[in-house]
Amino acid sequence: MGYAQLVIGPAGSGKSTYCSSLYQHCQTIGRTIHIVNLDPAAENFDYPVAMDIRELISLDDVMEELGLGPNGGLMYCMEHLEENLDEWLTEELDNYLDDDYLVFDCPGQIELFSHVPVLRNFVEHLQRKDFNVCGVYLLDSQFITDVTKFISGCMASLSAMVQLELPHVNILSKMDLVKNKRDIDDYLNPEPRVLLSELNQTMAPKFEKLNKALAELVDEYSMVSFVPLDLRKERSIQYVLSQIDNCIQYGEDTDVKVKDFDEPEDDLTP
Repeated sequence: MGYAQLVIGPAGSGKSTYCSSLYQHCQTIGRTIHIVNLDPAAENFDYPVAMDIRELISLDDVMEELGLGPNGGLMYCMEHLEENLDEWLTEELDNYLDDDYLVFDCPGQIELFSHVPVLRNFVEHLQRKDFNVCGVYLLDSQFITDVTKFISGCMASLSAMVQLELPHVNILSKMDLVKNKRDIDDYLNPEPRVLLSELNQTMAPKFEKLNKALAELVDEYSMVSFVPLDLRKERSIQYVLSQIDNCIQYGEDTDVKVKDFDEPEDDLTP
């Protein structure tokens, strides 16, 4: 059985930086992972690329030959990938052993993990190849500055979770850039009543019923919680990795002793 992370999230949320830092961390601890580029528009990488969608199709070629814009061209590339799952992807996956660990660095177009079935079909193909897959959703921590943006981030994450039907780890990225980490402390373990109160204070009275429904949704689907990630701290990276490994049951069949990593307590201190 193989293992895989599907790294998704909005454009600019730090997906490629996460993949690079994860690769460097695994090198440090003597663990092997393989990073796969699924972004046909990517150009520069800070990690060795094990598989590259640009060997199948390039965004620049699509835009030049078909006259499409960047977004339309990217969607065309991903649909072309979907059509070649049984050929290109299967052939690439044959180069890896049953217990290899792959990390797929995906494009940032939100359509891909909200309602377009490309990534869902991609995941199902991996599962047919006996891969345990975890969705890793990154959200820029600087985006979580008030309750309305937090609710928006939760809804986008929940949409991806419903669409992909995968075990999910939601990450607040770029914590090293947050000046006052206490500003987002309340959003890591949100209280529905507090969220509702803040929503009602910032929005018109006519939205009170909508606000109540959204707060209840966040409460009932308590699976939408975020793990802070500070790439400056090896312990923070290891904690996130251990959460993902637990989701996909990585290491349960090995005899290697793995140190337990508690959640970093100092990540939220100024």
